[in-house]
Amino acid sequence: MTVEQMAGLMLYSRHQAIPAQEAGMFTGTYQEKPFSKSGASTADLSDQQIAFLTKDNLRHVLMTSVASPDIAAQWNNNIQALVEGIGMGIPANNSSDPRNGANKDAEYNAGSGGAISQWPEELGLAATFDAAITAQFGTIAAAEYRAMGIATALSPQIDLATEPRWNRFVGTFGEDPKLATDMTRAYVDGFQTSIKSIDAYEGWGNQSVNAMVKHWPSGGPKEGGRDGHFAYGKFAVYPGNNFETHLKPFTEGAFKLDGKTKKASAVMPYYTISYGQDKKYGENVGNGFSKYIITDLLRDK
Repeated sequence: MTVEQMAGLMLYSRHQAIPAQEAGMFTGTYQEKPFSKSGASTADLSDQQIAFLTKDNLRHVLMTSVASPDIAAQWNNNIQALVEGIGMGIPANNSSDPRNGANKDAEYNAGSGGAISQWPEELGLAATFDAAITAQFGTIAAAEYRAMGIATALSPQIDLATEPRWNRFVGTFGEDPKLATDMTRAYVDGFQTSIKSIDAYEGWGNQSVNAMVKHWPSGGPKEGGRDGHFAYGKFAVYPGNNFETHLKPFTEGAFKLDGKTKKASAVMPYYTISYGQDKKYGENVGNGFSKYIITDLLRDK
């Protein structure tokens, strides 16, 4: 691989709607025209998508809203046909934030409310107190994701929600460490362990979807309930010195699965500064930039 090809695998796309939006933050064009005036098929790749796949060597693609599940599948086929014929033939890894909720009211659930099965948010699943239901959801959702060409789920959100003013509370499994840990394990097992798994592949199969647990090391204890997507919400404060407790859904759940895949395949840090938690280097920096939180704690320990 060239340096440019390797660099491309470290990139993630912007939000991709199918077809591309004609106004707003995530617009796209077809033959330099908005979709409605281009004559393009709904499943065609936009100019911007072709550019980041061919020129930037990008392969991690974030899908949001889609015209329909079958259009999503056709669009995925178009992507794979393009990238398999260039460079090293590395396929696209299409991913999605949670899609199975009833409402799409924020950028982190922009794919929800569509023509696939609809379920309660994670907090609703936690309210069943039944991890088997959550595992069943994961299995069903994974089959839907794979049918649409989605290989990675940007979920579950396993922040321990100890701050009730936080606007993302509803996307978590709640504030109880044991319940959140059990639900996390069930969710990830449901998504990753394929019904038609192949023994040699340790539980993985053609119905498996990678689970990306978020947000390390927990975005739940937000200062004043303000969210880390914005500068005014940049601190996680862990009142009561409960940093280790907030790690349990990760260390005891996502990283210790019952299924053969053994652990969640990916981890997303949150955008916060886990204030005062770096006991080694003393840095108060964003989690994704923290050597202590990412290298020492997550990767090494």
